[in-house]
Amino acid sequence: MPTNTRSASGSWVRSDIKLTGKTVIITGANTGIGLETAIDLVKREARVIIACRSLERGGDAKNRILEETNCDEEKVVVKQLDLSSFESVRKFAADVNASEERLDILINNAGIMGSSVKKTSDGFEINVGVNHLGHFLLTNLLLDLIKRSAPARIVVVSSEAHKQAKRIQWDKLNTENSSSSFGKYAESKLMNILFVKELVVRLEGTNVSAYALHPGAVQTDLWNHMFDGDVSCWRSCLRCCTYPIRRVAFKTAVHGAQTSIYCAIATELANVSGKYFSDCKIASESSAAKKLEDAKRLWEVSEELTGLTLTQQTT
Repeated sequence: MPTNTRSASGSWVRSDIKLTGKTVIITGANTGIGLETAIDLVKREARVIIACRSLERGGDAKNRILEETNCDEEKVVVKQLDLSSFESVRKFAADVNASEERLDILINNAGIMGSSVKKTSDGFEINVGVNHLGHFLLTNLLLDLIKRSAPARIVVVSSEAHKQAKRIQWDKLNTENSSSSFGKYAESKLMNILFVKELVVRLEGTNVSAYALHPGAVQTDLWNHMFDGDVSCWRSCLRCCTYPIRRVAFKTAVHGAQTSIYCAIATELANVSGKYFSDCKIASESSAAKKLEDAKRLWEVSEELTGLTLTQQTT
């Protein structure tokens, strides 16, 4: 397909491009837009690794994919990954590096919109720990394999919610405050975009591209986590009152998956990297998400918090 041909029409992918021989990892692909992304890419003949916390739910997702695509069973692999645990991330990455010959596309899709009174197993605020630090560590541990598979792509699912975070609160990355759960979520989504900005700098000359994206307002299980562990009356009312609105006004998971699919397969993006996408086209991120000095600082802080610097020194 000519590179000047659009792979999408409006907010829907229309290209029938195949991914034969390609291996893809999608985090959180057992539900929501991750699952729909997996179904689409398997239909394109990719081999997809579903990375999720629950092997049981991952198995259910695999069965659904096999049923909907009629593909061979070996085209869908389920591996356990808990992004709230650095130990789990390292174990998963070691497994992939030992067992896989290539990794053509990594889609950092999993996310949580959780109460900030929660912590990861490593002691980090849950939104920042899962949405940014877990994926930061995972990507870096798989980066050599991705580079060897070039041309390759890294797709990071962010959100328009990043615009609610005016800056990174460097001195409050681990703040526990139940009233700021959405604020910490927004900050973690800002981190997703800044991560991509610095990643493309470090990937220069490798033929590996990276993209951040907003999937749209999507009715998925993510919304349920916004209320986890919070029994306050107003939040319970908000959950109940917004449900019918979300059902009518929000995108379906299939529609929400389109921009992830677009960034993964669009041939016209072969020489594009570091951009932010929404509805299958380049969109404008916030001014805070364009601060390259913050992107560099976030990378350095994240290296220290995840222990990545120590790992690099000992390998």
